[in-house]
Amino acid sequence: MEQSELLLRLGLALAIGFLIGLERGWHERDEKEGHRTAGIRTFSLIGLLGGVFGALSLGGDRVLITAGFITVGASLAAFMWREGEHDKDFSATSLVAALLTFTLGAFALLGDIRAASGAGVAAVILLANKEFLHGWLTRLTWPELRSGLLLAAMSFILLPLLPDRTVDPWNVLNPHQLWLMTILIAAVSFAGYAAVKIAGPESGLLLAAGLGGLFASTAVTLSLARLAPANRGRLSLLTAGILAAGLVMLLRVILITGLINLQLARTLLPALLPAVAVMAAFAALLIWFDRGAVVRNGKEIILKNPFELLQVLRFGALLSLVMLAVVLARQEFGDAGLLSFAAFSGLADVDAMTLSVARLQEVSPVMTNAILLTVAVNSLAKCIYAWIAGGSRIGFLSMLATALALAAGAQTAFGWFN
Repeated sequence: MEQSELLLRLGLALAIGFLIGLERGWHERDEKEGHRTAGIRTFSLIGLLGGVFGALSLGGDRVLITAGFITVGASLAAFMWREGEHDKDFSATSLVAALLTFTLGAFALLGDIRAASGAGVAAVILLANKEFLHGWLTRLTWPELRSGLLLAAMSFILLPLLPDRTVDPWNVLNPHQLWLMTILIAAVSFAGYAAVKIAGPESGLLLAAGLGGLFASTAVTLSLARLAPANRGRLSLLTAGILAAGLVMLLRVILITGLINLQLARTLLPALLPAVAVMAAFAALLIWFDRGAVVRNGKEIILKNPFELLQVLRFGALLSLVMLAVVLARQEFGDAGLLSFAAFSGLADVDAMTLSVARLQEVSPVMTNAILLTVAVNSLAKCIYAWIAGGSRIGFLSMLATALALAAGAQTAFGWFN
């Protein structure tokens, strides 16, 4: 190894120790000198020490670095045990952080410097967010933990085992790709739900509605509409929440399509972005009419955990049927059959049709129109659902705003009203 690269790597080892020591030292900055085992200087030296042992092991002999790790770990453990006895502290975080600092210092010499620096920054972020992580853990329920574990099992255990080839006579259904798309929707759903939980109910109805649009805009629409009879004076705010969920749904369609078929997503932008802008403007106007007041009737928007195994399996089955129907409809009835099926599927869901069309890896006006038709039907259907659940006033406001948004999108994309 050249001298310049050796000095660079040793500097990185020192920097990693300095950053971790900065975080550890800041938390214990009120302690008197000599009353803590390790601070910014000690952690910096541990990182540099790991780098030196790594440099001495460049020849391939790992006995020396192993001995160094054991010696440093045992010494720190002894001192931190005395500190813990004195402070009645059972935490092992500082000891683990010190061992990681030594290891990353050595890795900066022996491994990829980008991986070493990234791991060091990640460690500092974890250490610095103790209060946030512990607070989140106290709010975590067993169903939510189970859902996260289930998502991990779906992604890292089951997905690699599925065959990455079609298994049906029509050469459509690929189990690996199908399950990957199911995981994609489940992950987006769970992320939206987690964001609501982390933000807390005090963040307000609009935040909950907007984030809820990530995974269940129809459910959010019905939840808000059902509050309308008891909150006649707050229809503007409730309608703004419905529009927030709707515009997030439009953005979600763009995102999901872009992850699978970027060129197709670009063809959706001229129609969907103006619709998003109109919905946002209408929602802002309604909030202004409501004068920023908060619903005070004691009812909160309750967003249930969207990630249940049965629901995931149902979506996977629905996605399989829609994917198969899309191909068969095109084969049997041409483009007209595909558009008719898109309109029908939009009454219940947009994701299945969006994923099914995007995975065809085609970019044509028919593909674009199929997704846009599904979105339009779904958006108008939700207004009708709101009308039925919440009454004519909230239904009319939702329908008016949605119709104007869709008209703006149609005008921009197709020039229908010229």
